Parts: sequence; C-alpha cells; structure tokens
Amino acid sequence: MIIYKPYNAYICSTVYFIFRGVIILEKIEEVEKLEVSSSKNDEKLEIKEEKSKEENDVNSSTNEIVADKTETVKTQTSKELENENENQNEQKATIMDSETENELEKPKTKKDKLHKYTIAITIISIVLFIGLVIFSTAFAISNKFSNKIISGISISGIDVSGLTYDEAKEKLNKIYDEKLKQNIILKHNDYETSLTPEQIEAKFNLQEALDTAYNFGRSGKILKDNYAIINANINKIDIKPAFSYNENILTEFINSTSSSLPDTVKQSSYVVENKSIIITKGQKGVVISVDELKTSIVNNIINLEQETQSIQIPVVEQEADAIDLQKIHGEIYKEPKDAYYTKDPFTVYPHVDGVDFGITMEEAQNLLNNGEPQITIPLKITTPSITTNKIGTEAFPDLLASYSTTFATSNKNRATNIKLASNKVNGVVLLPGEEFSFNEVVGKRTAAAGYKTAAVYVSGKVENDIGGGICQVSSTLYNTALRANLEIVKRSNHRFATGYVPLSTDATVSWGGPEFVFKNSRKYPIKITSTVNGGKITVNIYGCKEDVEYEVVIKSETLQTIPMQTEYRTNSSLAPGTTKTVQKGHVGYKSRAYRILKLDGKEVSRQLLSTDTYAQLSTIIEKN
Repeated sequence: MIIYKPYNAYICSTVYFIFRGVIILEKIEEVEKLEVSSSKNDEKLEIKEEKSKEENDVNSSTNEIVADKTETVKTQTSKELENENENQNEQKATIMDSETENELEKPKTKKDKLHKYTIAITIISIVLFIGLVIFSTAFAISNKFSNKIISGISISGIDVSGLTYDEAKEKLNKIYDEKLKQNIILKHNDYETSLTPEQIEAKFNLQEALDTAYNFGRSGKILKDNYAIINANINKIDIKPAFSYNENILTEFINSTSSSLPDTVKQSSYVVENKSIIITKGQKGVVISVDELKTSIVNNIINLEQETQSIQIPVVEQEADAIDLQKIHGEIYKEPKDAYYTKDPFTVYPHVDGVDFGITMEEAQNLLNNGEPQITIPLKITTPSITTNKIGTEAFPDLLASYSTTFATSNKNRATNIKLASNKVNGVVLLPGEEFSFNEVVGKRTAAAGYKTAAVYVSGKVENDIGGGICQVSSTLYNTALRANLEIVKRSNHRFATGYVPLSTDATVSWGGPEFVFKNSRKYPIKITSTVNGGKITVNIYGCKEDVEYEVVIKSETLQTIPMQTEYRTNSSLAPGTTKTVQKGHVGYKSRAYRILKLDGKEVSRQLLSTDTYAQLSTIIEKN
C-alpha cells in the first residue's frame, strides 16, 4: 500500500511558484531589451539624417576651398582635389559613427536597475505568498481530517506513522503486554531469582502517548501544523510514554532478595524463648545496592529493544553491626502491670509480665566477649498479682455463646490430654481485633508437658501418638466461636469424620501442621472459659452485647456418602480358618456447613463456612 506524503506536494508546489516567478522575471527583461533596441534604432535614424545634412554643408565648403585653390595653385590637377575631398568626408563620417555608437551603448544607471529588480521581486513575492497561503490552507485542512498519524512519529522506538489511532493502540498494547509479562532474571554468582514488571505494578501511560502522537500536527493553526509535519518527517519525533511503578513493592522485593543471598551480611539477632534470651552474633557479608538495582530494573522495563532480561545484582561488602546489649535490654525490659478494666467506656487492659535480664549487664558483656557465635542470657519474669484471666465476670457480663461435646472417660490418656488443653484455653482474653491461635496458646504437646499417648488418625489408619484427643477441644472451641459470630481465620477438617461434632464443624490441629485461628471481630473484649466435668467439655465466650445481636444457627448438610471398604490381610499366627478384625472402619462423606444469622426470627444472611470431604476408613480383617 502506498502512503500519501503531503509534505512532498508542499515542496513541489513551492518549487512550482518559484519557477513561475523566474519566468515572469525573464519576460520583464525581454520586454526591456525590446524597448532598448527600438530606442537605439530611432536614435540611429536621427544621426543618419544629421550626417546627411552635415555632408551637404561640407561639400559646399569644399567647393569653395577648391575654387580658391584653383586660383592659387593652378598646377594641381582636378583628380587630386577629388581624392582629397573623399578622404576628408570618410574620416568625418567614421568619427561621427563612433561617437553615436558609444552614446547608445552607455549603460543605464544603478537606480534604474534597482527599480527594475524591486518590481520583479515584489511580483514574485506576491505570487509565492498567495500560492503558499492557498496550498498551506488546503494542506492543513486535508491533514486535519485525516484519520492517520503523520509520518515520522514513533512511541518508544515503535513506528506508528501512517496508522489509525486504533491500529497504533493495538500494536502498542501487544508489544507492551508482552514486555510487562517477561521475566527479569537477577543473578549473583550462583544465586538466581526473578520478577516480572507486573509484580511491581509497572504501568505505561499509552493513552497519553497515543493522544500526543495522533494530535501532532492537528492544533488547528495552519503554519504551526505545517511546520510540525515537516519537522516530524525530517527530524523524526519519538514519544516516551509516562512510566510508573510501586516503589514500595520493589524496595521490599530487593530487601528480601538481599537477605536471601548466600553470602549476605548476617546481622546479630535475638529471640526470647523459655525464659531466656538467645543472641546470635552477626557475620560479614554483602548487601544489595538498592538504588543501583532499582535503576537497572526500571531501565530494563522501559527499554523495549533490550534483548537480554538478565541483570547482575550490584552488591557491596558490609560488616555486621556490633551487638548493643543496652539496646537489647531496653527493648525487652518491662515493668509488671496488673490487668484491669473500665466501665465507661468499657475497656479491658490486659496484664503485663515484668521482664528483665536474670544476670548483671557486666556478666552479660562477659558472655558476649567469649568468642562463641551464640550466647544465652537468662531472663527474670515477674507475673503481676492480677492477670487478665483473673478479671472477674463483671468485666464480661454477657454470655455470647456456649458449646459442649462429650468423650469417654474410660480412655484415661485421651481424657488427660483434653483436660490439659482445656486448661490452656481457659481464661484467655482477646481485645477487639486480636487473634487466637490454638497451637500458640496450647503449646507443643510433649510428654514433659504432661500429655499422654492416645489414638490419632495417621496416613489412613488409627495409631497412637502424644496428645491424641486435643482436636476435640479445638473443635468445641470452633463451634463456640461460630455461634459468637466471630471471624474464622484458619480452619481445616479432619481426614476422617469425627463422632463428637456434626460434619463440616470440626477443626483439626497438629503441632507444625494444621492450625485453628479466629479473631475477636466484635466491638468489645471477650473472655474464653473452658471446663471439663466428667466426660463433658464446655467452652463459653463472654463479653458485652452490641446494639444489634443476631441469633446464630449452624447448619450441616451431607452431600454424598462414600462407601466403606474392607481390607483382608494374611496372618499365619492365627488358627487355620479363623479371622480377626484389627480395625473397624466407617463410611466417608462429602458435606458442607452454613452459618445463618437471624433477626427477630427472620433469616438475614447465610454464609457458606466450608465444603469438606471425609475419606472412608477401611475395615481391616486378618485371616489364616
């Protein structure tokens, strides 16, 4: 397809009008030459007439002289006199002709020439001006009503000239979409990581760039537009779209990458654990030059023509910060504070345990100077006299929810585990917005903590393990939290259905595995109580009722039953022909549960809590 280039017509028209001006000038010169030639001819005629008259006068005078000479010199012949006459006449005529020609060929004055060229230039200028005005107007109007971007325009090096707005938009979107999804590889020695421009919310303002490109030469001002069009064709115009990204996300990514480098500097750190503070000394290493890497990443994104997407991570060596014991002591030190509450406004202030070094600062400094990479400083914990769980029930006047489950007391180990976990939960107070983590509150289930071995589900079968049975405590607490209309953060169902709560209302927990977490999403603090009496565990949640309190209904639905299977195993120790059931199985289920809120007996909302699958538990029979 041939693309029309209006600036070519513009140049051709300009040349045309200049050429026409030159022709007019030549015509003027020809007319002037004709006038000069005619004037010369007239002057020659006048000179010839005067010459003829003079010749007659000369002849008359000559005759008189000849007569005189005849009288004086009689020996001179008439032939000599005639020759002399003729010679004199020819000399006079030659002199007169020469003077006449010199007079005719004398050039005109400078003033006459200036006048002539001024008139010519004025005429040419008028012709050119009229022609340029006419053509510029037509040229600007034709460009204004064109739907294509003018020639010589590009966006970030992408040629968009000769394209419509939509064609250019489609072309740019395709290229930039691919760029924003490309992986940028970051390397440091053998370490490698990557990110995409989309991760840091990189954006290009293509709309603005396209508008600028399309409106180039379309301002509505004729001379300005024509100049812009010719300038774009000659000098080429490249428009850079505005670029933006989320600097906080990029900074966080770089800092995270810096700490992940194998040879990164390791700053000193400490943790409080089991009434001790463990301080780990730092090590010399490298850190990323954040600003330099930012610049490289941004340039990589902006430069569409860059083929390689790999960047070497710029790093600098850095010493680890010196350990400041005074600073650490100031960060962990706390004065013990009793728990208390206020009624107006109703607010609960939890207790604060006192924390301090269990040794002097001099002794701690000596431990630090022993050259070991890690030191342990004992802590002194001071518990206040009034803890949060000892605040009276008057601070939590309303029972928000209660739920109970039962268990067999005959299984003493399981019953012991339930009671230990229940005691850990009992008395916990949550302020508005605080989260309850079952594993964090109950702690690791170990024999040292008093937990016993009891039956648990492991890999599709029943086995004995430390802490068996505590999932009944977490499931009872889950049902209470649901009925108190609290926000559930984390919850997982068991692999197999349990018998102490309905389907899809259980909450399994395991140290280092599944976790149960909920949040106090109410306006006021809440207090959890958990008690075990005989074969029954009851969990209550107390607090203050809000202006609007809903009736909460938990509904469990069975969607599908998964048939139980029977597995036979050979046991040669049994008597021939006999069998033994070593595991009693049960069916599996697919189920779901809803939390329904009612007000004045009418349903106002229904929330799907979960859809769960419980595997069937195979019956295992041994035979011989």
